Amino acid sequence: MAAPVRVAPWVELRSAARHPFIYRKMIASSSPDAAPGDLVAVYDRHGERFGSGFYNPRSTIALRMLCFDETPVDESFFRARLEDAVSLRHDVLGLPDTTDAYRVVHSEGDGVSGLVVDRYADVLCVQAYSRGVYRVLGLCLPILDELLGTGRRVVGMDPQTAKLEDFRPPPPVADDVVRGVRITENGVRFSVDFESGHKTGFFCDQRDNRARLARLAAGLTVLDLCCYTGGFALAARVAGDSGECTGVDLDEAAIAQARRNANLNQTRVKWVHADAFSYARQMQENRRQWDIVVLDPPKFISSRGELEEGRRRYHDLNRLAVSLVKRGGVMVTCSCSGLLQEAEFERLVAEASRRQGRSLQFFDRTGAGPDHPVMANCPESRYLNVLWARVL
Repeated sequence: MAAPVRVAPWVELRSAARHPFIYRKMIASSSPDAAPGDLVAVYDRHGERFGSGFYNPRSTIALRMLCFDETPVDESFFRARLEDAVSLRHDVLGLPDTTDAYRVVHSEGDGVSGLVVDRYADVLCVQAYSRGVYRVLGLCLPILDELLGTGRRVVGMDPQTAKLEDFRPPPPVADDVVRGVRITENGVRFSVDFESGHKTGFFCDQRDNRARLARLAAGLTVLDLCCYTGGFALAARVAGDSGECTGVDLDEAAIAQARRNANLNQTRVKWVHADAFSYARQMQENRRQWDIVVLDPPKFISSRGELEEGRRRYHDLNRLAVSLVKRGGVMVTCSCSGLLQEAEFERLVAEASRRQGRSLQFFDRTGAGPDHPVMANCPESRYLNVLWARVL
């Protein structure tokens, strides 16, 4: 019996699971013409068609699955995925009613592994996490412009991703560079700086948590540790009508942007350019305390090799932060390290509080906003953990 004809380029798997990530060790072989960044037909070890995905044998994630059937991956395929993504944000979540800044495409959560797109007013801010995705941006972005009415773009690939993918995208053309844009979120105005900002320039994932904080903050003093460009602090001060508000961050450019954001909203916040650990120790020594303390540090754990050190840093920073909360006050503490599971993060925070002689009454656990959906076959893409606790 003749062997079935395969669609080239192709990849054959040693083992198959309906998961968007296929690692190098799971691949048995590939056709000679399968090159990094190619869209490939995927077959299981029995030679049966398993699906299609973006291939890069030089990356740890050697295959990013797009579908698990024989659906043609063409313009119609991407249009359907992007239409579904926009429909979730507009028709289901109604995000344009409260903000002009939200995540439009959330990688695996929207069925386009490796593609992250945030909308900021009329600008699409795009992060490509694979060679294959970078290749189809010319196809996908005009579709999003059509669906959203946007007209400008910022496209990037962070250095770590470029190294993992063994790929360096061409630099943007000078005339096409978009340096910044102004947005509004729940009545608070922000200026987003794409040149000096992290990731896509603003953290849309905390939108609902900022709104939640604002509802708690009326008349209360607030400390926003690791404030970045002032998201929580300004939500508390502008939308929440808080009392005295302080924002602290080590990134000098972020603090400068936070000051500009406060001026945009014609409000006063005390901005401090300092390391969060050092500042918290100094305030502890000064016996200074606030009604609400928000702790939203950068990712401390990016790989399994950083787990031990990252856990220690989360423990130490939370131990310091809880000492700055008045008795009966509220601490909001966050982890954006996807490798640190919610239960372990809660255990670390509780232990840090006990070490400080304080008790925590957890009253909520939240995460990223609903514009950061998680597919059932990729639960590990749920990365943001936010704990809300009363400090006793």
